[in-house]
Amino acid sequence: MEQLYKTMVRTLSFTLLLLTALAMPSYAQKTSPQQYIEQYKDAAIQHMKEHGCPASIILAIAMHESANGNSRVAKHLNNHFGIKGRNTSKIIRSAYKGYASVEESYEDFVNLLKRRKSTQKLFNQYMTDEYQEWVRGIARSGYAQSPTWATKVVGMIKKYNLHEFDERPEDATFVLNEEPDQTELYTVKKGDTLSAIAQKHGTTVKTIQRNNGLANSRLHIGQQLVL
Repeated sequence: MEQLYKTMVRTLSFTLLLLTALAMPSYAQKTSPQQYIEQYKDAAIQHMKEHGCPASIILAIAMHESANGNSRVAKHLNNHFGIKGRNTSKIIRSAYKGYASVEESYEDFVNLLKRRKSTQKLFNQYMTDEYQEWVRGIARSGYAQSPTWATKVVGMIKKYNLHEFDERPEDATFVLNEEPDQTELYTVKKGDTLSAIAQKHGTTVKTIQRNNGLANSRLHIGQQLVL
């Protein structure tokens, strides 16, 4: 009988400890800013290379909007940018858009900037190392309602040195192909824009800017561009 009593006490004690542990918030599972950066910096850099939006902008906005990936919307909908839309989640009710993956959320954010008239011009106006101009441009577009949003995003970029992931014009090597038959040249005509030229020739504005050492999108008639 005494042995049975001791066994029951040990079982009860273990059960109470287990219930207490389950009831306590799991702070260890929270993602730190450094962990978030390490996990998603490659995705941000890849989108910068493909589209021309600074990696620091993508990372900082994602960190700010998703609380470093710890918000309920980020955890249950993979939405790291606060983009509103439909979702099929049965876990939370939310007006925010749901994604199959975090990477899909990153892609949609950059495409949103390219779709909106108020932000698509940024891709032609600024280079990938001009993050402060990008932040101000996105803030002016009405992306965020908070008057301190831009300051917080810039502060985050500086605090975690996110600008170190951005491509700088001096980092790109401007080299013409030595074989003329493999170098495609285009002569600028009246009414041409970098965006229209890029679309017509299946390239990007940033690629043309890099190939020609252009610091902005201004063109002049007769100018020859390496595509």
